[in-house]
Amino acid sequence: MRDLDLTSLRLFVSVCESRNIARAGEQHHIVASAISKRLAQLEAVVGNTLLERRRRGVMPTAAGEILLEHARAMLAGADRVARDMAAYGKGIKGQVRVLASVSSIAEFLPDDIADFLQVPAHRDIRIDIEEAVSRDLVRGIREGIAPLGICWDAADLEGLQTRSYRRDQLAIIAHPSHPIARLKRCSFEQTLPFDHVGLPAPTAVHTMLARAAAIIGSPVNYRAVVSTFDASIRCVRAGLGIAVVPREVAEPVAASFGVKVLPLTDKWAQRRFAICFHDEKKLSPAARMLVAHLEAVAAGAR
Repeated sequence: MRDLDLTSLRLFVSVCESRNIARAGEQHHIVASAISKRLAQLEAVVGNTLLERRRRGVMPTAAGEILLEHARAMLAGADRVARDMAAYGKGIKGQVRVLASVSSIAEFLPDDIADFLQVPAHRDIRIDIEEAVSRDLVRGIREGIAPLGICWDAADLEGLQTRSYRRDQLAIIAHPSHPIARLKRCSFEQTLPFDHVGLPAPTAVHTMLARAAAIIGSPVNYRAVVSTFDASIRCVRAGLGIAVVPREVAEPVAASFGVKVLPLTDKWAQRRFAICFHDEKKLSPAARMLVAHLEAVAAGAR
């Protein structure tokens, strides 16, 4: 198979997303016939029909869906190359991409990286943070999408090198009128009779709670599923249920949101985070300096 052309892939993705060749042409300032020719050439390269025409527009075939996933990843990689080269041309001499879990970004990582960048010796280093659920994060580190990852240390980190980072504690947030709000702290089992507000299934918190509920033998009843801790707290304030969030996220805003924070007494609620990477010897100097800084900051916080 010949090399895939990035311009053709970009047009293919645009057609799949807009479901219309003419509309994709307008977006890229190219006539529809030229896009059709590009797509025909792309189909010849991959040896499969990629699109089918329906009453509501064009749709990717099964083969097209596979190519669409890979095309998006390839285009994202090409865009990262362009950004990195542009940054280098502007005087940035070191660049580190970090994949980080929702919790680490919500709690402490941005402040720790900001402190790192304030050091005069680091003024020519650029740090890019990308949020990812633990499963995708670990896969990204293994596949070389980013050199560093920050996630819960209970993730599947087999084959990766790790360094200890910070800790946090999961807690229940509840509306003051909720029955469980009368307690000062509680176990996860005590929360299971009540409706919960949860995070999506791929997240580390959801995985942990599902595992704990299975051991107890009682399901978690989710009344709402949201994508951020902030949204969880807003749902709790509205009385939709209780939620499990890091204590470090909830306590600073509990008073302003009018919710109560109850630390969970379960042993697993004390979480540890890890810095993960393939091989420290293969990290860039900037990445090694960032790892050392994060380790030192975390050690001082214990």
